[in-house]
Amino acid sequence: MRRVGSVVRTAGGLAIARADADEEPPRIGSSVVDESLSTVGRVVDVFGPVDRPYVAVTPNDGVGLASLVGGKLYAR
Repeated sequence: MRRVGSVVRTAGGLAIARADADEEPPRIGSSVVDESLSTVGRVVDVFGPVDRPYVAVTPNDGVGLASLVGGKLYAR
């Protein structure tokens, strides 16, 4: 399991996380979990600067996007 980064905002039904500089960004389609290891969604896009990109995560049904803001996400 690798750290994806911290969720900085939501946009268009997606959680937008800022990737950590010292971690390789996750692959599109990777499953994403929160700090309690609950599956929250899947990576749908990686965009922005190469050295510290943003990661767009589409949430699973029943996952509140607002509750993810400020939290850390991890890829499986």
